[in-house]
Amino acid sequence: MNFAHDTEASLVAAVELVNSAEDPDTLTEIAHLDRFFVKHAYTGAHARTAAELAAVRALRPALRRMLTSDRDSTVDLVNATLAEQHALPQLVRHGEVDYHIHAVAPDAPLPVRIAVETAMAVVDLIRADELSRLALCADAACDGIVLDLSRNRSRRYCSTACGNRNAVAAYRARKK
Repeated sequence: MNFAHDTEASLVAAVELVNSAEDPDTLTEIAHLDRFFVKHAYTGAHARTAAELAAVRALRPALRRMLTSDRDSTVDLVNATLAEQHALPQLVRHGEVDYHIHAVAPDAPLPVRIAVETAMAVVDLIRADELSRLALCADAACDGIVLDLSRNRSRRYCSTACGNRNAVAAYRARKK
């Protein structure tokens, strides 16, 4: 299933943010948050402060629950997030990106924008009955989240490192 560009972009960013908490934590400095902001083409306010970094890091457990819960629990989490942030979906266009949905003002704090954009993307997954696109990494030693946007739903690992580690382990087991 093809999702709108903003849905995919928000899901990719949310999964990366949640997975940044895995050992080693890859979101420990303001410079890391700056790179995340640019990489995922966020627009609007970005304070570049320790407080903002702490607030974004604090989002990770809530986003993890939103991305890994059963359907009814996910609906409750999405609705609570949208209500708490007073989300008001609007079509906007900026830069080279055609119309897409923003649900909070561009001057809203970055953690609010991340939470709401993730919730809006998850709305699309729920409506399409595609929550199965989100799973936990098949690597037994990893708690990362996998976002599988492939046509054949074959993605099992959250990263190339986890996939390679398991391929090497399987190879070694066969050679014994």
